[in-house]
Amino acid sequence: MRLRIDLAYDGTDFRGWARQPGLRTVQGTLEAAIVRILGGDPRLVVAGRTDAGVHASGQVAHLDLTDAQQHRLAVGRNPEPAALAARLNGVLGQYPDVAVHRVGVAPQGFDARFSAVWRRYEYRLADRSTGYDPLARAHTTFVNAELDVERMDAAARSLRGLHDFAAYCKPREEATTIRTLLEYDWRRDDAGTLIAHVKADAFCHSMVRALVGGCVAVGEGRLEIERLAEIRDGLERVNQVKVLAARGLTLTEVGYPADDLLGARADQTRARRELTAE
Repeated sequence: MRLRIDLAYDGTDFRGWARQPGLRTVQGTLEAAIVRILGGDPRLVVAGRTDAGVHASGQVAHLDLTDAQQHRLAVGRNPEPAALAARLNGVLGQYPDVAVHRVGVAPQGFDARFSAVWRRYEYRLADRSTGYDPLARAHTTFVNAELDVERMDAAARSLRGLHDFAAYCKPREEATTIRTLLEYDWRRDDAGTLIAHVKADAFCHSMVRALVGGCVAVGEGRLEIERLAEIRDGLERVNQVKVLAARGLTLTEVGYPADDLLGARADQTRARRELTAE
């Protein structure tokens, strides 16, 4: 049995998603909670492996249950998979920094990582015009400058499309940096906080925070709007584009195709990744 798990977390005190010996991570924390309820050696597969300090309001993972784990689930107080969410949250305790929203039996062919067709992130930024709010410090990055949101929005929109984003990624051996940036825009909310919405088929390491850093340079007047696309097309990282802090970044949503297309999408994505690795 494969379960789909929808969850959220405050990444401030986590060293990222992926389990690491001796470090507190989201995966490690959740898997420890699963062990207390179902036993075994669970391994969660996630849609987006967020970095240290990055938050999530719409993260998705899947878990394959062994026969023994299925038996323990079936003989529990409530054998329905949906009830597992409440049991996990009970183990995680009061006011935890990770919470499970939903658990259900995954459709045939579902893979949290490889079936996904897009991921959406939000980045929150305060500047001199909004001022620094200590109550928002865990989820909002502060830039000590007055930012021009219209210039930032124009620069963001110029980066959309299918491109090689090597200039906006931290390189990883044998990993492709070609991505389709479906959406990227900036606006101010009612309180004046700058909000970026970024959506792509997938993201390479530190890509969103580097894209934000490029737009901040434009908003400060240090770079011209068209310079961001020129940097992208140059395929090399430059000192003018800083990778901004993780605290402002939240994974908000993961998109999947219709249930009857989940398996085909997963096969297609795996084939592309394997071909790239070769």
